[in-house]
Amino acid sequence: MKSFTTDGDFAQNYRFLIGAVQPRPIAVVATKNEDGSNNLAPFSFFNGFSAKPFIIGFAPLIRTSTGQKKDTLINIEREKEFVVNFVTEANADQINLASTELAYGEDEFEYTNLTPVQSDLVKACRLKESPIHFECKLRDIVSYGDQPGAGTLITGEVLKIHADESILSDTGRILTSAYKPMGRGAGNDWYSISGILEKERLTKAQIQK
Repeated sequence: MKSFTTDGDFAQNYRFLIGAVQPRPIAVVATKNEDGSNNLAPFSFFNGFSAKPFIIGFAPLIRTSTGQKKDTLINIEREKEFVVNFVTEANADQINLASTELAYGEDEFEYTNLTPVQSDLVKACRLKESPIHFECKLRDIVSYGDQPGAGTLITGEVLKIHADESILSDTGRILTSAYKPMGRGAGNDWYSISGILEKERLTKAQIQK
């Protein structure tokens, strides 16, 4: 078995982190730039943390190319709000294109031919091509350092949810087979839903049914 400490090379840590923690859901985060233009970027260090209050979180890393904060973090620090959208089989190629490092203020919606939709409670736009939108206000920012590769955990409270009725059951549950989400793996690997298994939860309350 290969063993090593994590106080060495960033690249080695990163490779093992994204290789071990998979599949990872992808937050497609929309924010407003200082000049009012749109910013859109995917992040696979992402998950949900609380149902009431409804809290989600994601973690952009300091750019290894420049040592600078990512535009999404800069915008959220200033605006205190954002929208989380989601990746599906239908929009994955355009979302992947949104990860291109554009100049600050260049609109990723325009660059990717994706469609901004006005939100109800925040200034950041929703993504029309995503079947689910979370309008969020900033809850916490926790920085783990300022060196390249260091993460900043951003948590947000979801104020309003928008969901396409085509992915919902009669009881309001999200149908994975209709949703067709995609996630990230190691390297350039992506996950699609090629098969769905059901395993009964062993807890007493079965809210997810």
